[in-house]
Amino acid sequence: MDKDSQGLLDSSLMASGTASRSEDEESLAGQKRASSQALGTIPKRRSSSRFIKRKKFDDELVESSLAKSSTRVKGTSGVEPGRCSGSEPSSSEKKKVSKVPSTPIPPSPAPVPGLTKRVKKSKQPLQVTKDLGRWKPADDLLLINAVLQTNDLTSVHLGVKFSCRFTLREVQERWYALLYDPVISKLACQAMRQLHPEAIAAIQSKALFSKAEEQLLSKVGSTSQPTLETFQDLLHRHPDAFYLARTAKALQAHWQLMKQYYLLEDQTVQPLPKGDQVLNFSDAEDLIDDSKLKDMRDEVLEHELTVADRRQKREIRQLEQELHKWQVLVDSITGMSSPDFDNQTLAVLRGRMVRYLMRSREITLGRATKDNQIDVDLSLEGPAWKISRKQGVIKLKNNGDFFIANEGRRPIYIDGRPVLCGSKWRLSNNSVVEIASLRFVFLINQDLIALIRAEAAKITPQ
Repeated sequence: MDKDSQGLLDSSLMASGTASRSEDEESLAGQKRASSQALGTIPKRRSSSRFIKRKKFDDELVESSLAKSSTRVKGTSGVEPGRCSGSEPSSSEKKKVSKVPSTPIPPSPAPVPGLTKRVKKSKQPLQVTKDLGRWKPADDLLLINAVLQTNDLTSVHLGVKFSCRFTLREVQERWYALLYDPVISKLACQAMRQLHPEAIAAIQSKALFSKAEEQLLSKVGSTSQPTLETFQDLLHRHPDAFYLARTAKALQAHWQLMKQYYLLEDQTVQPLPKGDQVLNFSDAEDLIDDSKLKDMRDEVLEHELTVADRRQKREIRQLEQELHKWQVLVDSITGMSSPDFDNQTLAVLRGRMVRYLMRSREITLGRATKDNQIDVDLSLEGPAWKISRKQGVIKLKNNGDFFIANEGRRPIYIDGRPVLCGSKWRLSNNSVVEIASLRFVFLINQDLIALIRAEAAKITPQ
């Protein structure tokens, strides 16, 4: 039994020795890997073997710099576990590690400040050029002169007319930039020096008036009538108070403006009426008594109205007297069927729009004017500017036949046959009469014509 126990102990000691050796070997291999990473023996990345390489854009440069910084951080983090995982290194390993040159590893956020600096440098000139593009040299000179005169940026913003419409904040920012920004102030001064002398004189003439200048101008009386010599004398007596570009004419114009707004010393502004409600125009109009207003009679107007009234009454009376003389009645044609004839209508000349009733033995056709009155006005049917004032005559003979005679320049077509000037043609029932593109149908009252023929036959035998 003792021999067996002794053999078991020896085998267990041998197994533990081999296990400890394997652990030492693994720790040594890990330390060697860590030292090799620290020495930079990691295989290099493959690069392109092309002869011509393409230039990288800005975004690719940023990405590559960020990638390099991340690989560096990974390398440093990989060395630290190698040192901590295994047991203490041997003396030879310590010598190898000590021989490695200690290179300081930059932190990961190192490239970000450089990037921000680059962006700031690129943005700065853009902002300067933008300001210079909006603010002209004339605007800068106007701003400087106005501030020196008034010492108030709000007054400058309200009183100076720049080339662009600037807000109060923009005026303040520009003034502070001219004072404290060396780049902008230098560029603005260079641009102002290049202005033409006439442009500078024009800008200086627009300078605002200071309080001291307005105080001196307000002493000139409003009732007096100052001349240019008065203001010239004022300039000579106070050369330090007035701006160097002031003239007597400019002082006179500003004095008149002050007088208009009651800003002179001897002028007083009337106070507003005391009360909650201020009287407006509509209220004042309601207070006016209409009975007190004088009604002025216009004799000329009354005379014209009476003359026009007389003229209209005379025309009405004349029309009433001419009613029995009308030989042709004109009716408008509607959709309703109305009888074409009555006991007094001999024939009807029917058109598309109107119809003409023939109630006498002879009627005239044509175009009515102020000087020429006819029986049948063809302009009521349509455009009659090609029709003569007296185009033709329609007559009823004793035997009951109707004839049309052409007395105009243009021919008259009866059932498609032309009737020239000086000729005549017999009209039958339902004949189509065409005069200058106006078409009519000639309808005969057969019953009335039969009676006329019968009476004519009775008369002829006697």
